Amino acid sequence: MKNFIFISPNFPTNYWLFCRELKADGMNVLGIGDEPYDQLSQGLKDSLTEYYKVDSLENYDAVYRAVAFLIFKHGPIDWLESNNEYWLERDAKLRTAFHITSGFQVDDIPRIKYKSRMKEYYRKAGIPVARYHLVEGLEDSKEFIAQVGYPVVVKPDNGVGASDTHALHNEEELVRFLEQKQPGVTYIMEEFVYAEVNSYDAIYDAQGEPMFETGNVTPMSIMDIVNDNDNSIYYILKELPDDTRAIGRAAAKSFGVKSRFIHFEFFRLTQDQEGLGKKGQLVGLEVNMRPCGGFTPDMINFAHSTNVYKIWADMVAFNGSELKKNVQYYCAYAGRREGKNFVYSHEELMAKYGACMKMAGEIPQVLSAAMGNHMYVAVFPTQEEMEQFYQDMLICK
Repeated sequence: MKNFIFISPNFPTNYWLFCRELKADGMNVLGIGDEPYDQLSQGLKDSLTEYYKVDSLENYDAVYRAVAFLIFKHGPIDWLESNNEYWLERDAKLRTAFHITSGFQVDDIPRIKYKSRMKEYYRKAGIPVARYHLVEGLEDSKEFIAQVGYPVVVKPDNGVGASDTHALHNEEELVRFLEQKQPGVTYIMEEFVYAEVNSYDAIYDAQGEPMFETGNVTPMSIMDIVNDNDNSIYYILKELPDDTRAIGRAAAKSFGVKSRFIHFEFFRLTQDQEGLGKKGQLVGLEVNMRPCGGFTPDMINFAHSTNVYKIWADMVAFNGSELKKNVQYYCAYAGRREGKNFVYSHEELMAKYGACMKMAGEIPQVLSAAMGNHMYVAVFPTQEEMEQFYQDMLICK
């Protein structure tokens, strides 16, 4: 029996389903987290052979000791994973320390976590990327902006999601950013790209071949949603476009993806942009070596009548899966923001769309900045029906 250590198996709340499917495939699932055992869901408890609680997952020494204890008790560890962006570097450090070779090691981290390094591997795959500059101060920033023009986008070179991401439109905003930026953090500055975000989401086997592929579209900028406290929308595509499939596979090969669930992001240009391409062309944005966050795995399941938790677990246990896509839909996410005067109430929306609705509820506070406060997930056979859903969901008085 293979031993699998799952870091933070209780968060996000749906990630216990990865553990359930691992157990069903015969894996010995060992959890490490900072939530008391009696507060774990019953489903997660039933999926774990053992759970080791640490005071804080931020404490590397404590997590290291937890891994050492589980090895002492259960034998060598075959896999260690969190499937969580926040812990990618921690996961790699632990794998390297304990010679767990089934995932990324410490030396792999720069190319998969630093946005400036990602661009090198996009370019190797022939994928265009926005021009960039690593910020030092006012003068070098002004020199870069003289080349690309305002607006520009700045964000931590090693960051999670859209946190601490800003669009700068003039020198006054540039100066303010430089005065207020976090000390000790390296920021990357990029030319502004006029585009929507299209993703390539896939599960790859040990030979670097895709077992499952899909994608989503985010018509609104996550940066704007966070900074403007706006509503959030995105949707899983009914069919993955050929160009997204091709560019996703090329990027996965360049980055050396094997035995992983990935979420790669691309810009699809909404207008011609000099140096990047024509309207509709895809441009590299960033790679995420983990599943798309929040409830997206569930949305993928709803869109394709499948179970990506099982497909991923089958990859781990058997390096293959017989589970495939079935009936296909668009799966729409709408995150409403508190404080807005919406035309339609929750009750009215459920009365109209209840037959299409797959999920509805509150968003955990830690995720609400990017995803809204109240979420709705629904499936539709056509894009026109989905667009009407968004109009009804988000229109305000």
